[in-house]
Amino acid sequence: MTGVTQTAEAMGDTAFFGHPRPLSTLFLTEMWERFSFYGMRAILILFLTATVANGGMGLSTGTATALYGLYVGMVYLTALPGGWIADRLIGARRSVLYGGIIIALGHYVLAVPANWTVFLGLILIVVGTGLLKPNISSMVGNLYEKDSAKRDAGFSLFYMGINLGAFIAPLITGWLADNYSYHAGFAAAAIGMTFAVIQYIVGSKRLRENGAAPTYPLVGAARKSAFMKIGIGVAVAVVVFALMGLLGWLSVDSVVNVLAGFTVAVAVVYFARIFLDKGLTEVERSRMKAYVWLFIFAAAFWLIYDQAGSVLNTFADEQVDRTVGGYTFPAAWLQSVNPILVIIGAPLAGALWLKLGHRVSTPWKFAVGLIFNGLSFMLMAAAAAQAVGGNLVSPLWLVAVYALQVAGELALSPVGLSATTKLAPANYAGQMLGLWFLATAVGDAIGGQVGRLAETWSQTTYFLTFGLASAVLGLAALMFAKSIKTLMRGIH
Repeated sequence: MTGVTQTAEAMGDTAFFGHPRPLSTLFLTEMWERFSFYGMRAILILFLTATVANGGMGLSTGTATALYGLYVGMVYLTALPGGWIADRLIGARRSVLYGGIIIALGHYVLAVPANWTVFLGLILIVVGTGLLKPNISSMVGNLYEKDSAKRDAGFSLFYMGINLGAFIAPLITGWLADNYSYHAGFAAAAIGMTFAVIQYIVGSKRLRENGAAPTYPLVGAARKSAFMKIGIGVAVAVVVFALMGLLGWLSVDSVVNVLAGFTVAVAVVYFARIFLDKGLTEVERSRMKAYVWLFIFAAAFWLIYDQAGSVLNTFADEQVDRTVGGYTFPAAWLQSVNPILVIIGAPLAGALWLKLGHRVSTPWKFAVGLIFNGLSFMLMAAAAAQAVGGNLVSPLWLVAVYALQVAGELALSPVGLSATTKLAPANYAGQMLGLWFLATAVGDAIGGQVGRLAETWSQTTYFLTFGLASAVLGLAALMFAKSIKTLMRGIH
């Protein structure tokens, strides 16, 4: 059984800016979901590090950075089981709906001004995003033929919706956090997610059969066995953390370290599981070998890129002159720079990839993304050097840094989503989208640990070291792009 019988593209549907009309429903749902995610993310590190007297949690910068990185990483790690649940149990459409409801609940919990709500709210958002994120992207892929030249352009347009929500949200949540409280900002994120759920329900009739049923449903004894394994897994996790508590090992730092290691281990085990699957064809196995390299490049990219919400956000709060015309704007507002640049650049990137077609390969685009990312941190090293001695630097430094990162993002991220749907083995369609997001999880989990070094190294050394590492990896990717493309077996 499949979740979609004929692509909207094959039916000649071009009602949404030259793309299938169902893309509009998925576009708007993802826009509001990302509003909630990035709105909360823009103030999370500031809330974690603010003193209790100022309405925060009072964590050290190193611990808060690691916790932030773990949270963002876990959001993407849960995309793996989320993809499996859609593929095997309930279908992508219901996964997106249930995930959206759980995310909204998590944000409403965070809006309650009490210590116990923080971790519960984050856990709910992690679980809900795992159900929604990979499956809504899979549904976008279902709108197009497998090797359509419009596919990358469609994902770029979808990506613009993500960044429209990400642009608006920090302006609202940042202002609320500065003028009222952090919890008021969290409440705004909750309202945004509520809009996402309502819009998805209203527009679901446009989706026809897309994602309506599991791709490879489990039935009978296999279904019961799956639920039993899920229950056992949850029980084991509860027991492990209960034992850590009894032994006095349960702290924010210990949980962050354990789960960061777990995230990396999941990636290793999951790739091993796929390669050991005897049902893979020879072509699928070759494509998965290519995908390993794309995964490594993506993880390295997100390790640096997602520090925008932690290390760079803290830099903006403490070392950037944010006063314009006598008004000091919230540090969180600088989190809107990146998405507005993506909004401007996404249609241009989409048009570029459509014009270039198959002349520029996916590995080449990944290499370009890594190089731009590296250049952004090299520029950040120069900004940090200007801030030595307590000097406040111009916010234009961060604008330039984000511009370089956006150039890299548009070369790698929407293209990576599209490549994942094309390289996926038949039996791993939804799960492969989860595997793509697992690259982000690994990068963020490691990045959170790496971010601790910003407390002990000089900022200039920190940014320059990781900037050079990314640029060198990008150059290496360029050297081996042709070999990786050969492994992709006809996928561009």
